[in-house]
Amino acid sequence: MAVRAEDYLRRSWLHRRLADLGAELTEIGDGAVPLHYGGGLAAELAAARELGLAELSLLPRLGCKGRMTLPRLNGEGVRLVDQPNRAVRQPDGGLAAILAPTEVLLLAPLSGEAPLQAKLAAEWRLEQADGMYLVPRQDSHFWFALTGRQAAAMFAKLCGVDLRPDQCPDLTIAQTSVARANAIVIRADLGATLAYHLLGDSASAGYFWDCLVDAMAEFGGQPVGLAALRALADG
Repeated sequence: MAVRAEDYLRRSWLHRRLADLGAELTEIGDGAVPLHYGGGLAAELAAARELGLAELSLLPRLGCKGRMTLPRLNGEGVRLVDQPNRAVRQPDGGLAAILAPTEVLLLAPLSGEAPLQAKLAAEWRLEQADGMYLVPRQDSHFWFALTGRQAAAMFAKLCGVDLRPDQCPDLTIAQTSVARANAIVIRADLGATLAYHLLGDSASAGYFWDCLVDAMAEFGGQPVGLAALRALADG
């Protein structure tokens, strides 16, 4: 039986647009993520290597803020660096994005399995906060991925920060304006393929998606699913 967004309480803010594009979904946690768009993995993988746009907003993510955030997360086994605007790959393939000395964003791997995020969310109590507070980034922020050798050129149309690979190394974070709205851009390549994660205000998800689709048209970019991203990551 086909997976439908309507069968879940948590849905992508773009689920109607995705359905119109022919997205075929896969269940992850309490929602469903576009797995592919029906054109076959080989074709979608080729598109992702040139310029692909993936909707990942139903993958788990969690924000942590406060003066004790870095030591507390270190104690949970999270790999971190004492440097803002850097991301660190985790053993499971996820990312820890250090946005400030007191703020970290934890992004799940492409498998969608995020036991640490679930553990922190289940066990955290205000009376035991001790300098680290949780921020529900899965509700407040959309999450897109842009992949392929044309991704930086596409961003040049929308963002004043130079995101070319020689100016924006792998695992660099830019907290900047994209399409005249605040956003977080994290470069985190998938295997040998250039890739950026884009996060912004969930209320602007449709606006960002439309801006990106319009900007990608010049380069022949297209939406791609989770299957293509996983294949890129696997090399």
